[in-house]
Amino acid sequence: MSHIASNRIGSIATLTVSDTRSLDEDVSGDIIVNALRDAGHSISARELIKDDFTAIQGLISDWSKREDIEVIIVTGGTGPSVRDVTPDAILPLCSAVMSGFGELFRAKSYEEIGAAAMLSRAEAGWIDSGRERKPIFLLPGSPKAVQLALDEFIIPQLGHLIDLCRGQSTL
Repeated sequence: MSHIASNRIGSIATLTVSDTRSLDEDVSGDIIVNALRDAGHSISARELIKDDFTAIQGLISDWSKREDIEVIIVTGGTGPSVRDVTPDAILPLCSAVMSGFGELFRAKSYEEIGAAAMLSRAEAGWIDSGRERKPIFLLPGSPKAVQLALDEFIIPQLGHLIDLCRGQSTL
C-alpha cells in the first residue's frame, strides 16, 4: 500500500451514533480510539449520541469550531434505515465532499461482503470552521467496517490530511 508519509500527529474527535449502545458497549468507538492512539494520534473528544438529526448536527457544528480538534470520525447511522440520519445531518455542514473515500470504501467492502456494500452511505468531507478546514469521516457502525476504513484508508492518509489542513504540503 502506498501513501504519502507524514510525521504529523493529529488531535481527533470521535462520535458514535447509536440508539442501542452505550459508551461501555461501543466496540466500534473503541476500535477507532485504539487504532488512532496506536498510530500516535490523540483523542480530543469522544461522544455517543442517539440517531437524532438535530443532536448530530449540533455536536458536529460545535466540534468543527474547536481548535483542539483537527479531524472528526463518526461511526454509525450510515445505513439505509429511516433512523440512519448521520450523512443527512453532517453532509450539509461540509464545504466539500471527499468522494473518493466513499467510492473506495464501498469497492473494498464489496470484496468482503458482496452486493450489501451498496447499502453503505459511508462518506467523507471537509468542514470549514472559518479559520481552518477539517476532514470528517462517516463510517458504518459495524466493527469490521470501521477497522477496514481505518486500516485501508484513514490512518495511511491521516498525516497528509492533517498537513493539508494546517496549510503545509507534504509533497
